[in-house]
Amino acid sequence: MDAADVGGLHLQPCLDRMDAVDAACGQRTACIYKVSVFHYHSTLVRIINRYILREILVPFGLGLAVFTLIFVIARILKLVEMVVNRGVPLLEVLKLFSYILPAFLEVTVPMALLLAIIVAFGRLSSDSEIVALKTSGVSLYQLMRPVALFAVVVYLVALALSMYARPWGNSLMRNGLYEIAKTRASAGIKAKVFTDDFSGLVIYVDRIEPPGNTLRGVLISDTRDPTQRNTVFAEVGLLVPNEALHVLDLRLLGGSIHAFYPKDRSYHRTEFSIYDITLDLNTALARLQPREKDSSEMTIPELRAAMLAKRAAGQAAYGESVELQRKFSIPFACLAFAALAVPIGIRPSRSARSRGFTVSLTIIFAYYVMLSMGESLGERGVLPAAVALWIPNILLSGLAFALFARAARESEPRQFGVLGAWAGALRLRLAALAGSKTG
Repeated sequence: MDAADVGGLHLQPCLDRMDAVDAACGQRTACIYKVSVFHYHSTLVRIINRYILREILVPFGLGLAVFTLIFVIARILKLVEMVVNRGVPLLEVLKLFSYILPAFLEVTVPMALLLAIIVAFGRLSSDSEIVALKTSGVSLYQLMRPVALFAVVVYLVALALSMYARPWGNSLMRNGLYEIAKTRASAGIKAKVFTDDFSGLVIYVDRIEPPGNTLRGVLISDTRDPTQRNTVFAEVGLLVPNEALHVLDLRLLGGSIHAFYPKDRSYHRTEFSIYDITLDLNTALARLQPREKDSSEMTIPELRAAMLAKRAAGQAAYGESVELQRKFSIPFACLAFAALAVPIGIRPSRSARSRGFTVSLTIIFAYYVMLSMGESLGERGVLPAAVALWIPNILLSGLAFALFARAARESEPRQFGVLGAWAGALRLRLAALAGSKTG
């Protein structure tokens, strides 16, 4: 009997092991072929690698979209409010959205990678494809090759997001918010609406003239000074930006100030031709601004320079040290998640997708709780930032190594796979022989 090639696998007849069985049974049956373990054509290896990558890519894209949407939904609602209620152009709002996106992608990319690998290998395991590959001689280490390649690519993307995209986005976000408030009064003040976005001030404007810097019929309730309450009326108001302080000066022309003093219950009226009121944009737009520290807007060279400056002045640079380590520790989670996901994913399960989602959420929650604790310890100086920010990665990497080594030991060795196939064939032939005799 000649050897055969099927789908890139080299097959040869099992004459050496089955002839004795045939002789004992007194019959010849169809030839049984065995797979030559570890005898693969390079094309077959590429096919397996591409197949695993395709299984990972789809849940990775879906997971990235879902996780990112969950994180940005509150910001999206605030940006939509700017379009609907404040008249900010849609294009400017889309720019703001692109500025905040890198900060969320830095976190959601590792999360999506973990989910994708667990779901992909869970699906392969539930359909017994992992068993078939192992039986054909594909080891767990060989299955890790496409996973490792994909994890390294995702790690580099996450590293770029952390080192360059997030500082860029945070910086432009603040500048963009200021530009909106500076160039368009309707972003903070709307005609015929009482606006209380500015601390201690309630502003009513009867009409806003294009391009938005001239206000007509201005009424202001000023309670910034607790000792007096001022009500200001003015015919015209002009918005004058202060670039250095990020404030707007509202210059009122031709009006009066009505002041009431609660302590002695007195009342004063003052006429004016010009009166300036400072509008604090940082207070007005605080709910829209990113909540990250100032150090989150810095690149690595800027962080190191800030650390050197603080240390030279005798100050602790805990915040900058934590941010510097954070730029490397979160992207490294991609590699730790990938190594951990494979041994978890290959465990048999009837519902691979639901189990993968549940397990990935549990791991993600545990990781980011540990990361938050590490950031807190690092910012207070309890632990060095280089230790505090890397504790979650060290723990996950150790767990991944233990689970992977255990899964690799549980993989069926080559000789047992061949003997198992031979024993199964023998049982089938004996059963067929017994059936023919009874018949």
